[in-house]
Amino acid sequence: MFQHCLICTDFSDGLHRLIGFVPSLAAGGLKRIIFCHSVPIREEGSIPKIDKEEIKQAEAQLAPCLIGLPPDVEVKIEVPVGRPMDTIPKLVEEYEIDVIFTGMSTKNALQETLFGSTTQEMAKVTEIPLMVLRPQLISTYTREELALRCQHLWRYLLIPYNDGKTAKYLIEEVKKYVSKNLPTAPQKCMLLWVIGESVRRSVPENYQMEEAQKKLEAVKADLEKVGLEVNIEVRTGNPLHELLDVALTFDISAIATSHLSRSALLEFTAPSFANEILRHSWFPILFFSPKK
Repeated sequence: MFQHCLICTDFSDGLHRLIGFVPSLAAGGLKRIIFCHSVPIREEGSIPKIDKEEIKQAEAQLAPCLIGLPPDVEVKIEVPVGRPMDTIPKLVEEYEIDVIFTGMSTKNALQETLFGSTTQEMAKVTEIPLMVLRPQLISTYTREELALRCQHLWRYLLIPYNDGKTAKYLIEEVKKYVSKNLPTAPQKCMLLWVIGESVRRSVPENYQMEEAQKKLEAVKADLEKVGLEVNIEVRTGNPLHELLDVALTFDISAIATSHLSRSALLEFTAPSFANEILRHSWFPILFFSPKK
């Protein structure tokens, strides 16, 4: 699905653990792996200052990723100075990055923005997919568990679908990446349509479930053309609760989601199912960034 990844870490998000799992990431199909830590410019009065000691410490902490590299895999360390929204786009362009690994805020709802600060900055400036990982998830894996996870990051995707514009955009993005036939491409996906309580009141439930089933069958046929094994599920209830239950029940690798509007995405209070998934899911999330 992807070959060139940029792994951005602030050393509190758990992503720096991946420096010890380059062979596993390579076994999963990644060919270029760039580890990045952005160092902010310090302000001393009115004079900006570059913290050279912090740069050295970051380079030293990331250095083990360069030891014992598999053949045909490019691995580099980047410790740029400046804001992530300024430094990351340059790295994305320089290394032809096609997916960015990032963490997610662990603050409470009153303190947090939609993403962790670095992830939020990246969402503002890039159109490539983000692989969002909770610090609590990646930090608690044993080495054996994390090695296996790195080999199968996108093996089984859960895709919420309701036939809306955002859902159709998500399907087109998945098709675009899967059709590249890369080793990292998913083997299968689960299409999930959840009929919420407000919709069920206006139309008979049986009719809604039959219509959802028919539309999912059409999407399934479309995805099968690019080589995916596709399962479908129609449920009633709370969309977020049902999504997380399906992710647990069917051994999902990651939840795919997207958003059409960049401005709504970055507004924490905006009513959006994608926002709810990003805020509450403990599963890895493959987020397809808006194109506008």
